[in-house]
Amino acid sequence: MPVAHFHIPVGSASTEQRVALLTAASAAYSRILDSPIERVRAFVVQYDPTDLAVGGQLVADGGAIAPYFTAIVLAGRSAHQRSELLAAFTDLVVDHLDTERSRVRGQIIEVAPENWGIAGVPASDVRATEISMRAARPTAP
Repeated sequence: MPVAHFHIPVGSASTEQRVALLTAASAAYSRILDSPIERVRAFVVQYDPTDLAVGGQLVADGGAIAPYFTAIVLAGRSAHQRSELLAAFTDLVVDHLDTERSRVRGQIIEVAPENWGIAGVPASDVRATEISMRAARPTAP
C-alpha cells in the first residue's frame, strides 16, 4: 500500500526529472519497507505557480521552489523505516529535481490498516488472509 506524492510547481521539473524521481522513489519505497514493488504507487502532483506560496511569497512572483512530499504507510512501520523514508525521499528530491535540501519538506502519514482499502477490502482483512494462507502452506522437510 505504499503511496507517495511529490508536490511541485508546474514547470519546475522536466518530464525526464519527474520520471527519474518516480522510478527511484518507487524502488526506495519497496526496498525500505520490504514491500513488493507492485504495491507501490508514486505520483507527482503539479500546481500552477500562482497557487503556491513559500515564505509568504507566490512562486509565480519569485518565491522559492520548495517541494513537499507525503509518504503513506500502514500504521506499525518502525520509526527507523519512517526515518529512512524521510531521508531517502529528501535525497531523491534534491538529486532529481535540483532543489536545495533546506527547502524540502516531507511527511510520513500512518494509516490504520482498517482504514486503508485494497481492491475494496480493508488492509487488515487482506493481511489476515495472507497470514492464514502462509500458515496453511506445507513447510519444507
